[in-house]
Amino acid sequence: MSDPVVLTLATAPTHLLVADCIAADRFALLGAGDIGQLPVTHGGRRALLGDFFTVTGERSATVRITGDVTKVEGIGAGMADGELVVDGSVGSDLGRGMAGGRIDVHGSAGDNPGGALPGAARGMTGGEIIIRGDAGAQAGAAARRGLIVVTGNAGPQAGRGMIAGTVVVFGRAAAGAGRFLKRGSIVALGAIDRPATFRYACTYRPPHLPLLLRYLRARYALAIGEPQITGRYARYSGDLAELGKGEILHWVAE
Repeated sequence: MSDPVVLTLATAPTHLLVADCIAADRFALLGAGDIGQLPVTHGGRRALLGDFFTVTGERSATVRITGDVTKVEGIGAGMADGELVVDGSVGSDLGRGMAGGRIDVHGSAGDNPGGALPGAARGMTGGEIIIRGDAGAQAGAAARRGLIVVTGNAGPQAGRGMIAGTVVVFGRAAAGAGRFLKRGSIVALGAIDRPATFRYACTYRPPHLPLLLRYLRARYALAIGEPQITGRYARYSGDLAELGKGEILHWVAE
């Protein structure tokens, strides 16, 4: 296995930095010099990735980002393979429209992680996004497949318009979670502000959920206890304003 490509923030952006060129599968084919020449947009003006980050390593589908990148948007956008680890919090549009691979953020994320471009019909179509903190609004908006895990609180409208896929929230899911959900699952281990257009179906032990939660505990060392793994969940069907084939699973008891 080759050494990872490491991006270290050397010059902090003074404006929003759109760096949707950062994706593990793209770096797998590029040398360090080529990575530094990738285009970014800083405050609406064109620039180069190397103007802000030092690059070590090359031609690897494993990427690590260090430094305060809360002003950096679009990290992992469209990524189809590989692994991207961020040592800290990130800006908006994390993994926007991604199709595969894994993104592991050791901090919080801004709005629209795993979501879609404005006006686009779908967001992420595959892959996994782990956010070890809070997430902004519309996590997983319009997702067609894939997995998003938020270990903190999720902002308004998590899973909005989701076509399929799974969003797991450990903390509180704010207002509008699952709004316009067509299919897919929102798993709420904490409190959830559920839309009125979801209908209670039953309380049970979902047979597939222990597999998912044990996988997350083993693969990412997330703090998931046996009460959540083997516990009972209230199932709500919705959104009844759409197809009504999605679900909110809310953990209620051991």
